[in-house]
Amino acid sequence: MSVRVGVIGATGAVGQRLIQLLAPHEEFEIGALTASDSSAGKAYSDAAKWRASGPIPADVADITVSATDPAAVPDDVDLLFSSLPSSVGEQLEPEFAEAGYVVSSNSSNGRLDDDVPLVIPEVNADHVDLLEVQREERGWDGALLKNPNCSTITMVPPLAALDDAFGLEAVTVSTLQAVSGAGYDGVTSMEIIDNVLPHIGGEEEKMETESRKLLGSFDGAELSWNDFEVSASCNRVPTLDGHLENVWAETEETADPAAAERAFAEMPTVDLPSAPEQLIHVHDDPNRPQPRLDRNADGGQAISVGPVQETPRGLQFDTLAHNTIRGAAGASVLNGELLLERGYL
Repeated sequence: MSVRVGVIGATGAVGQRLIQLLAPHEEFEIGALTASDSSAGKAYSDAAKWRASGPIPADVADITVSATDPAAVPDDVDLLFSSLPSSVGEQLEPEFAEAGYVVSSNSSNGRLDDDVPLVIPEVNADHVDLLEVQREERGWDGALLKNPNCSTITMVPPLAALDDAFGLEAVTVSTLQAVSGAGYDGVTSMEIIDNVLPHIGGEEEKMETESRKLLGSFDGAELSWNDFEVSASCNRVPTLDGHLENVWAETEETADPAAAERAFAEMPTVDLPSAPEQLIHVHDDPNRPQPRLDRNADGGQAISVGPVQETPRGLQFDTLAHNTIRGAAGASVLNGELLLERGYL
């Protein structure tokens, strides 16, 4: 039997990507779509300014959009995927959880809260059980689970492999992030064509904090963050999709590039419907990975890394992921599948 799900914030860029991934899903059935008050009451095809590739899924086009209010979502919907702006999600996501809905959220609000799991299933699936602490402390019948920022999720799976193999002491990263990460209206063509924007507000801090939480340890009651240092510089470049990142990792033990590439290639995936067959694809071509060539690996859910080089203090490599699939909507769907597997739905 399919689990009935909803998308809150369904008309935006990530909401549209969520609909693309959920409409054909083997375990989820879309039962509710919410948006702003100006869209409520309209058919989704009339409310959404559809910009995703391909047409609106036929089963979704005629769904009537509801207001983003727990009272407007049917009781038989068990799981909500949130792509709300963080300023809105900060207020509304807890209201949905308090009303009994389980929320898998892509929004940045609450990611660092002590009792909110921040999860990449292949990296720290055990952190999902922090929901038990959350429910006890907040008195919720529902729950709130987060996936990390799109730039963080591109870097963390390779870092997890290195941490297991060599131990991490410090990481420096410089990103080249696609314009889709800013949303459809986030960067004008006059700003980005023939240009690079050398700052993305709040992005550096997200990478520097979220990665340490993701690679922390959970003892069943409390989450301890990893203590390695992270320094990030984030840049917007004129590519449409796919965040490419240059990473320098300082390791506790002497790091061997060949051993690191083996650790990347052998990083285990998970048995979830949307998970890639191979989590990390390793390239030996010095000109890879590239956004146009590699962002859609395994349906956009895989991470690609370039050749690993030895440095005086560790290793250097490039890593790439599709920012609106693995880095946003796809990550939320994977977390929803994890919630179902772990019995939270």
